[in-house]
Amino acid sequence: MKTTNIAIDGPAGAGKSSIAKAISSELGFIYVDTGALYRTVALYAQEHDLNTDEALIKSLDDIEIDLNFIGGTQRITLCDEDVTDDIRTPEISMGASRVSAIKEVRDFLFDLQKKMAREHNVIMDGRDIGTVVLPDADLKIFLTASADERASRRYLEMQEKSDCPTFEEIKADIIKRDYNDSHRAVAPLKKADDAVLIDTTDMGFHEVCEEILDLIKERLDIEV
Repeated sequence: MKTTNIAIDGPAGAGKSSIAKAISSELGFIYVDTGALYRTVALYAQEHDLNTDEALIKSLDDIEIDLNFIGGTQRITLCDEDVTDDIRTPEISMGASRVSAIKEVRDFLFDLQKKMAREHNVIMDGRDIGTVVLPDADLKIFLTASADERASRRYLEMQEKSDCPTFEEIKADIIKRDYNDSHRAVAPLKKADDAVLIDTTDMGFHEVCEEILDLIKERLDIEV
């Protein structure tokens, strides 16, 4: 069975996850949040004090990750424990940026991502989906926005938390992640040559969704 795969790449805070979730729901596709996979590995490394690349690589065989869809919502389990909420912290975000630069970690998660794409119509978001994971995706999109805008969005999301970092701290983390992700030796963050660039800095959520749905309708001949 031929499946349809849509790749959405871009830097942290560009809106990839929320946009991909909305579009996949509209199309009846499965949403695959690859960033959550790397966050889960980072959480495992944190919980087991695996502070070096070598220690983490040796422990990869002990890491069991599953993606489940409950009521249309993606839930992620680590060694049979639901960690969906535990992986959404600034510390784990930075950890994910670190572990994603490790070739053995990328290889470890690569097969899971490819399997999902072979078996389902998917929208997959991440840093290297269009360039490495799904180079033959039916449609590739690169979402971006200014660092100030991305930091503002993240700050609004986290504002109600008691330990919410300041806007300046969030912006500094985003800039650091941008540098790390785009300069890593293995599968750096970059726009695929055939990806459509969408800058969401001055666009609303629904405006971005409509633009992408129009692209899907035009290029993939899918009724939306």
